[in-house]
Amino acid sequence: MTQAELVVVANRLPVDRVVDASGEDSWRRSPGGLVTALEPVMRRADGAWVGWPGQPDIDVEPFEFEGTFLVPVALSAEDVELYYEGMSNDTFWPLYHDVISEPRYRRVWWDSYVKVNKRFAEAAAAVAAPGATVWVQDYQLQLVPKMLREARPDLTIGYFHHIPFPAYGLYSQLPWRRQVLEGLLGADVIGFQRVADAGNFARAVRRQLRFVTKASGINVPTGDGTSRKALAKAFPISIDAASYVELSEREDIKARAREIRESLGNPKKILLGVDRLDYTKGIRHRMKAFGELLEDGRLAVEDVTLVQVASPSRERVEAYMQLRDEIEQMVGRINGDYDTMGHTAIRYLHQAYPREEMVALFMAADVMLVTALRDGMNLVAKEYVAARTDNRGVLVLSEFAGAADELPSAVRINPHDIDGMKDAIIRAIEMPPAEQGRRMRALRKKVNENDVDAWSRSFLDALADARDLKRANGGKW
Repeated sequence: MTQAELVVVANRLPVDRVVDASGEDSWRRSPGGLVTALEPVMRRADGAWVGWPGQPDIDVEPFEFEGTFLVPVALSAEDVELYYEGMSNDTFWPLYHDVISEPRYRRVWWDSYVKVNKRFAEAAAAVAAPGATVWVQDYQLQLVPKMLREARPDLTIGYFHHIPFPAYGLYSQLPWRRQVLEGLLGADVIGFQRVADAGNFARAVRRQLRFVTKASGINVPTGDGTSRKALAKAFPISIDAASYVELSEREDIKARAREIRESLGNPKKILLGVDRLDYTKGIRHRMKAFGELLEDGRLAVEDVTLVQVASPSRERVEAYMQLRDEIEQMVGRINGDYDTMGHTAIRYLHQAYPREEMVALFMAADVMLVTALRDGMNLVAKEYVAARTDNRGVLVLSEFAGAADELPSAVRINPHDIDGMKDAIIRAIEMPPAEQGRRMRALRKKVNENDVDAWSRSFLDALADARDLKRANGGKW
């Protein structure tokens, strides 16, 4: 098998399997910022990517794709049910998002999670060259760093946590809290979206494991009377801003933005929400605020339309099925009360769209509503800003999204405060063009400077420093 100097380990491979009409298999690159950010790095480093092909019960041999060696990890239908839908998305996801939905703790899920994490770790260990760097991605694989360190102590190991890390009072509910912390501390560098997330992690380590933490460093005992240092700090992720700028300047996409406005009846203002259909995104709160503004007479359906794109997500998980029913009932009720023959209050779209269509929507929208109740980052906020090369539009941004730390020129809201959100929406709708321009220029400067390339460089530089220090200190740092 190929021996790679840089190995990325993620729940999914960076490709999607496509079967044509004749039944022949092929692969196409997946959309997404992580894939875009790491593609040039992987090519330069002769990198390998370890991940699940995305479908249960298929066995695929390792293969080359556009300069990256892909190592598929097979998952059975039972693995998907227990490890992915169960432990990852019905335990960790709600727990790490402040228990907005109640997490469930099932031992059979945990057993599957351990088993699958071991499978990922073994695949990464097999493909990593001597002294290689391995970068593990996200909450589905929190045990992999320790497993890798035990199997391959020569490796430099990084882990990035894409979602929030909860306060200790919530994290302490987890029956396997020590095992997860020990799993993550197998890494030399542990990255989080926000400074607060890194702080929550360090506090959990102090409370549960009694390890010494100083600034961003955690002293991890090695078992031989010495210790090594693990770095735990914030590396806020971003987007490929240049690609959104390029799309926003295409004439066909500008024309599509005009078509969208016309298809909505040319309202004076278009409000836009773009989310996965997830209970963390605050979609119900957003619709409640909008419905009340119509009821109060502060907005009229002839003047303002809300477009809500809610892409399907985890449709076999019970909490998500219930959420979809609730949101679709809200949409039906509000539209039933306020629609006219020529205007719709809420245009609800339960489907995913290609990036070109999303950029056209961003360009058509006067106000972007990001009302997350808890979010690691929320890249949609940054995508909207990057696409607004006209320096117009207003971003209304929840203070509970990681993006709020980086985008102070947005109109900030507490999505639990419905009256405050209503006032913020009105403020955004009525904002003068000069203020829009001033705010948007500041937002765009931040997004363009701190793009996804800068994120990946900063993390990989931290890993390189860890590798160099480890080599200089006989294998420890």
